[in-house]
Amino acid sequence: MYLYVNGNIKEQSKATISPFDHGYMYGLGVFETFRVYGGHPFLFDDHLQRLQQSLDKLNIEWPYTKSDLLEILNKLLKQNNLNHAYVRLNVSAGLGEIGLQVDTYYQPSTIMYMKPMPEHSSPFVKEGLILETRRNTPEGDIRLKSHHYLNNILAKREIGADPKKEGIFLTKEAHLAEGIVSNLFFVKDGCVYTPSISTGILNGITRQFICKLLKVNGISVQEGFFSVQQLLESDEVFMTNSIQEIFAIEKIGEYEFKTGEETLTYTLQQRYKSYTSSLWSKDQLVKGTHL
Repeated sequence: MYLYVNGNIKEQSKATISPFDHGYMYGLGVFETFRVYGGHPFLFDDHLQRLQQSLDKLNIEWPYTKSDLLEILNKLLKQNNLNHAYVRLNVSAGLGEIGLQVDTYYQPSTIMYMKPMPEHSSPFVKEGLILETRRNTPEGDIRLKSHHYLNNILAKREIGADPKKEGIFLTKEAHLAEGIVSNLFFVKDGCVYTPSISTGILNGITRQFICKLLKVNGISVQEGFFSVQQLLESDEVFMTNSIQEIFAIEKIGEYEFKTGEETLTYTLQQRYKSYTSSLWSKDQLVKGTHL
């Protein structure tokens, strides 16, 4: 595969960055992952906005515009002969001396990776597992989609490589948090519940889109601090991320949950699919959308 690295498109075996990049040395960098459907990057504006906000917090000046990135994306899609793709846009601090830097970074490293994806994946149905590994607290005031992934890696090692299993983090106070690379939702008596970002979770782009979609359709969404027992007593459980979209959890331990065509989860999966063929952002959702 070909990828974009700091102004050039290169074969992946020839792509390099400096060992003095502070993204490598100190984990100072952030990224976004999104899907391209039929040549269209879904929720691109939302991903780009979050990336820029994160870079501002890290004191990284980044010169790329939306037009620049779409041009790079289209060139990469053509070079890799792809129309449907998984894309990772990665920005790290760039070159620096050995030692912690307090000044602004002006030469960040920008990499765009991609790999093939089907037009639409078949909706996953997974088993949920409550993790022994607790969710770590964010490095700053909110969680960034940063290079600091050890907590996620330890959690993944705990459940193993089985793609049909998804780990669910708890906070140190035993509140529900999120999945290893996903956000958590559950449904009880027609109301949808999801952990608050105040628990320290990542405010996922797909999470935001689903919350907005539910609200404009008159379905109550409650964000807050919830217990494992509340999750286990729910009717449906589903999880979201930009690559796997929306997937149902069929059981957690001995507790089983509704899945299939008669569920809200299934309806959301179908509605989500209907939006993925264009350059949508969550703010384009308007009243009158019907689930």
